[in-house]
Parts: sequence; C-alpha cells; structure tokens
Amino acid sequence: MANGTALLFDLDGTLTDTDHLHLEAFRILLKDFDRAITPEHYKARIMGHPNDQIMREMFPGETPERRIALSDQKEQLFRDQLATLTPTPGVLKVLDWADAHGVPYAVVTNAPRANAEMMLHGLGLDRRMTELVIGDELERAKPDPLPYRTGLQRLGATAERALAFEDSLPGIRAASGAGIATYGIRTAHPDAALLSSGAVAAIDDFTDAGLWKRLEALL
Repeated sequence: MANGTALLFDLDGTLTDTDHLHLEAFRILLKDFDRAITPEHYKARIMGHPNDQIMREMFPGETPERRIALSDQKEQLFRDQLATLTPTPGVLKVLDWADAHGVPYAVVTNAPRANAEMMLHGLGLDRRMTELVIGDELERAKPDPLPYRTGLQRLGATAERALAFEDSLPGIRAASGAGIATYGIRTAHPDAALLSSGAVAAIDDFTDAGLWKRLEALL
C-alpha cells in the first residue's frame, strides 16, 4: 500500500512489558553505591529517556567515560534477565493486519541496539520488525521528534497517514511532536498523563476497539 501509511512502535513497555526488568537492573547497579531507586522515580525520571541523560542525572560526579561504562553495565544487567518475552495482547494481530494490507511498520526506540535486537528475538519478532530506529544512533533521541521523523522517512510514510504507539511520556511527546497520531499504552502512567503529553487516546493494549476503527480508517 503506497499511500503513506505506517505504524511506528516503541519497544519497552509497548510491544512487551519490560519496565520491571529495567527497574531491577538499576536497583542492582545502585547497590554498589549504597543507593536505591523507587518505582515512582523510575517512571518520572528514567522511563523513556535516553541513557546519556539518565546517567548524567544519576551520576553527576562521574566522568563521561565512567558514565558510559555504568550505562553499559546497567544494560547488561537488563539483558541478563531476558528470556522469552510475552507480546502485548493484540500486537501480533495488528502486525498480521498490517502485513495483509501492505502497511509498513518499524520500531522506534531509545533502547541500545543490542537490547532491541535481543528483545525482538525474545518476542519472536526479529524477522518481522526489520526496520529499527535507535534514538542513540541519531543526533537526538526521544523526546525529540527526530527518531519518529526518521522512521517516517525510512518507511516512505507521512505523519498524517501514520499511527504511533508509546507508553512513556517522553516517547509520546516525541511521536506527537512529529505530527503523528499517538496511542498511549497504559503500562505505567494514568490516562491524564498520557493525554496531556500528546496522546490521542489511552488504551490497555492492541485489542482496543477504538484503535481497530482507526486502523480500518487508514485504508
């Protein structure tokens, strides 16, 4: 279908719920510093933000090189917990629908490429989600709109004919800032926060009846 349509998916918390694994990785990392982290802090200051920003805020007294090493250590702690992952309900049906109608799709994520590839493999989606936009590989990551604009460009799509799916507030701001109608997934945030960040609707998962009406309208 060459009419500019596309679906753009965040990964963590959107295609699968992995936030508890990230939180645990940070908890293990911070034990060496006699520090702790709460779920509330994770949701407010970490979830959806790029790693360099997270580490600058978390370790302001460390050198840039040390912060990179700590970031790499945290991501390895996260990957060590990964095995077979469970897709968010309805996402496989959405991908089947997209394939049947020739609608291209991509993952747009701030996760490091090693994480993203390992997660997609764990979900059994590595052969389907072949287009990966990695925020840290661009000049600017989410919440800047650049990753989503890059996704549109790579898929030959237009913002007006695309839909995005995000669970983090920085991610919603990025996608909506690119002019894309964005659905907020209720993984961690209440509806009010998702909508005030720019989501057109808040949904539990990809089985939502309103979402399916919007998908059919794309055709």
